[in-house]
Parts: sequence; structure tokens; C-alpha cells
Amino acid sequence: MIRAGKLDRQITIERKGETVAASGAVMSEWLPVATIRAELVQRSADEYLAGFGEADAGGAVFRIRYLAGITTADRVTCDGEAYDIDEIAELGRKRGLELRCSEVAA
Repeated sequence: MIRAGKLDRQITIERKGETVAASGAVMSEWLPVATIRAELVQRSADEYLAGFGEADAGGAVFRIRYLAGITTADRVTCDGEAYDIDEIAELGRKRGLELRCSEVAA
């Protein structure tokens, strides 16, 4: 069970959507799906060898109350930083979700 006192962060779950401008151009942008409270379980910044050189990889693990419809195609925004959702783990029987995320490269 997720205790309310641990949900000390506010995150926004976003989904990519397409909008049509007045000129007829189609633009894709991230649209908010839900703004919810979350617990930041772990935040890491690891250096590792990626391809031909070193790269920084930031990641975070968020725990939230159960919310249906979240997929790995969505992303999380917390404290002005965007994270891609890599893995979703259900906690209990629809009691909560654990979102394992990696920071979006700027």
C-alpha cells in the first residue's frame, strides 16, 4: 500500500499527440494526460560506455497510485525534467504502479 505522506512530488504523465495548424501543417507535441502525486524512489546519474564514447544517463523510479492506460509510449515530467517510461511494474493488485524512467536527451 502506498502511504499518502510519501507522495511528495507532483508529476505529469504526457502522451504524444498530433495537432493541425491553421495552415494545414501537422505538428506532434506532448499533451498532458494526468497530473498526479508520486514518490521519487530513486534518481541516478550513471556514466557508461555507449557506442563510440561515454554518455551520461539519468534515470528515476516513481511510485504512483494505480492509473489505468499508462504505457511505455508515454513520458513523465517532474521538476521541469522529462523522462521516458522504460518499464511499468504493477504493485499489488492494482494498488499502485512503479514507473522506471530514463531522462530524455536534450
